[in-house]
Amino acid sequence: MPDVAIHVAGVSKQYQIGARQANKNIREGLTDLLTWPVRAGHALLHRRERATEMAAANTLWALKDVSFDVRHGEVVGIIGRNGAGKSTLLKILARITKPSEGYADVFGRVGSLLEVGTGFHPELTGRENILLNGAILGMHRSEILAKFDEIVAFSEVERFIDTPVKHYSSGMYVRLAFAVAAHLEPEILFVDEVLAVGDAAFQKKCLGKMREVAQGGRTILFVSHNIDAVRRLCEKAIWLDNGHLRYQGPTADAIGQYMLANLTEGGEVVFDPPRALASGMPVRLHSVQVCDMDGRVKMCYSARSPIRIQIEWDSSEALYKPRIGFILQTADGQDVLTALDATAWRDGWLAAGRRISTAIIPGQLLNEGTYVIDVGADGNPGRTDVYDFTLSRTGPILRFEVEDDMTLSNKYYGEEGFRDTRWPGMLLLNLPWQQDSVVE
Repeated sequence: MPDVAIHVAGVSKQYQIGARQANKNIREGLTDLLTWPVRAGHALLHRRERATEMAAANTLWALKDVSFDVRHGEVVGIIGRNGAGKSTLLKILARITKPSEGYADVFGRVGSLLEVGTGFHPELTGRENILLNGAILGMHRSEILAKFDEIVAFSEVERFIDTPVKHYSSGMYVRLAFAVAAHLEPEILFVDEVLAVGDAAFQKKCLGKMREVAQGGRTILFVSHNIDAVRRLCEKAIWLDNGHLRYQGPTADAIGQYMLANLTEGGEVVFDPPRALASGMPVRLHSVQVCDMDGRVKMCYSARSPIRIQIEWDSSEALYKPRIGFILQTADGQDVLTALDATAWRDGWLAAGRRISTAIIPGQLLNEGTYVIDVGADGNPGRTDVYDFTLSRTGPILRFEVEDDMTLSNKYYGEEGFRDTRWPGMLLLNLPWQQDSVVE
């Protein structure tokens, strides 16, 4: 397999979950001692069944029978929910842990950025860790020094380069670790969600560098919950779900299947109990509804008809300038629009209580296709407790379809055989036009 950079065959990873025995007092100990003969008899009768049940209960398969190939020069995203097995897979490929079953071959020099501090010695300075990592990659000292200034400049930690990295913040750690991994020219680069530690400007900088690395013909495996970054950076993607490989192929198809999986169909989702936001903001979601202007909950809407989005929520305490809203995306993860209810923005404080926020997506705005929405909130700008716009915990929560009923004046329908062709673009705006005659 001369063109294959990574070959994974039937890889499974099993973990044993341990349980701690609670401490007992003297009375409980004496009771156990006196009743031991009876309990021992029962234990002998059922030992085999119990052992089997306990073994099954204490077993977790982080990965199960995963197989795929990645060719040299490919940039492949790995997507899936938390606990899907993404990080475990990269650790197996990076030889940090061994698979329980199957095998994985990696053909080329590997650079890894899997966790904050992976590959760094805390007692060594930033300068010494750069040299150490280059040596681990098999580079000559002269090669490392030729890249040294570029690495330090990219990481933006010039002032602390001779400080032991144990004194670095997590952001500084990530900056230097990514700079080392990206600039020391590994043939294969593994990048995990660790980039989320950096600020937005640094994440953008890292994505730009990875795009540059990919264009140089090197192989990248990129794990991220940032679906838009995966869509823009990767030509292929792998979707893992509860340790199983559900799909591998073109990125748009993989993202589409991942985002539509487990979504509520029917236009309405009710959270019982109410769902808290991941940010800790004291807002809970009760229900989200997609319906027409008559309040009928549906899955499919005409491209010319308005769509109503209704969010029922509560706050357990007074909020300063809160905004509740949603993000609308296409099925392959492209952001279409963000809509926020800023009703309380001009009033300042909003008392605790339960409310319904409603927004109208006008007709002749969305092109035909599948759309998903996620709901979130932010608030308290300029105050001590500032909450960024944070979505629900598990990704999109509802989906709906927009269909073309062939009644719009701004659509090209063409000949009969081409009427199933989707008009390009996400929006279907009926823009005002003016037509003037040219006098020659």
